[in-house]
Amino acid sequence: MQLSLERVTKRVGAQTWLYEQGIAPRSGAVTVLLGATQAGKTSLMRLMAGLDTPSAGKVLVDGQDVTGMPVRQRNVAMVYQQFINYPSLTVAANIASPLKLRGEKNIDAKVRALADKLHIGMFLDRLPAELSGGQQQRVALARALAKNAPLMLLDEPLVNLDYKLREGLREELTQLFASGDSTVIYATTEPGEALLLGGYTAVMDAGELLQYGPTAEVFHAPQSLRVARAFSDPPMNLLAGTATDGGVRLTSGPMLRVALPAGVTDAVTVGLRSSALNVGAGEGDIALPGKVELAEISGSDTFVHVDTPLGELVAQLTGVHRFELGTSVTLYFSAAHAYVFDAAGQLAVAPAWRKGS
Repeated sequence: MQLSLERVTKRVGAQTWLYEQGIAPRSGAVTVLLGATQAGKTSLMRLMAGLDTPSAGKVLVDGQDVTGMPVRQRNVAMVYQQFINYPSLTVAANIASPLKLRGEKNIDAKVRALADKLHIGMFLDRLPAELSGGQQQRVALARALAKNAPLMLLDEPLVNLDYKLREGLREELTQLFASGDSTVIYATTEPGEALLLGGYTAVMDAGELLQYGPTAEVFHAPQSLRVARAFSDPPMNLLAGTATDGGVRLTSGPMLRVALPAGVTDAVTVGLRSSALNVGAGEGDIALPGKVELAEISGSDTFVHVDTPLGELVAQLTGVHRFELGTSVTLYFSAAHAYVFDAAGQLAVAPAWRKGS
């Protein structure tokens, strides 16, 4: 199916929950709605499902206007943060319910295959109340996948699962989505989750759809500061500067030799992702001396917070490193890795990037 939202808005009383926007998610691919809490992700998904009607605009399915058509008349599978299962049915019966409605054959084998993929095969004879919250969420996921609906809406479905299981299920879901032909909409607050799922990403903030496109392209070329802030974890390091003939002069800092487009003058903002900062110098790198304020180890990376003359910067270093608080350290970065945003917050310069990198 081809879902398309045309110039939809959503107002509740005097409040605007969704500002005018349009989006046509790709069929057979994952579209990630990325944004902080109250960005408008759930409100947009409710319009897609038919749970709500837009205040203005249209919802189209395969070119047909379905605006206002209730969800019970649409073939939609949904999974929310809070799991919803049939409490009186076993796990096996919960997963099998959409298969029975379609009159499928070999139901037991299909139920077992889905349960095994989601690591709940050993619980098939139990009732949902006998499972942990994370296990119940996996039952809800399995039932949604069994429905094989042309539109699948997943609203932060892994948020209540433990870290290790969440990482594994992301990979499993990516493979399951890739092997199907459903239009999959997946909402998350985590930039890393959007990158892992791939596909396409729509970045949202305060009810606005800021940018939509292939996930890697949106990440590498955010069209505005708002997109860059939303699609960075940890947050992008932002430095004040002034446009000059030779590039950008950082406030109380060095000169960045970058080619600015015509019309970019006066105040600009330089953005550096944490992964662009290192503690070892490369050829032509710019040095920023400072002192360690905090060092955090997360997985296989170390995040170092450094107080520099340009403000506090965060560097993401591969591997586990030890830093004493208050000790001196010098961060290095290349001007080739810098983003430049103009005075209006629009992208003026992005680091060179090619598909597949």
